Amino acid sequence: MTPDQIPAAALGTMGVAVGVFLGALIGLSVAAKRGQTSFLYRNSVYATAFLASMMAWFIAIMLKGILG
Repeated sequence: MTPDQIPAAALGTMGVAVGVFLGALIGLSVAAKRGQTSFLYRNSVYATAFLASMMAWFIAIMLKGILG
């Protein structure tokens, strides 16, 4: 993958980030309501879901670049 192909790969895998964010937001909200907040980043459901989605997006971009 050349550097000029990275934006196209990022746009093509954006759905991964959105899906992981929504799934993590729902799952973490349920866990937080049950009182399980020790694993949250800065005690924030939104921040933890955002970090999870950005990590998943980065991995998806890298896999798309490696595997084609």
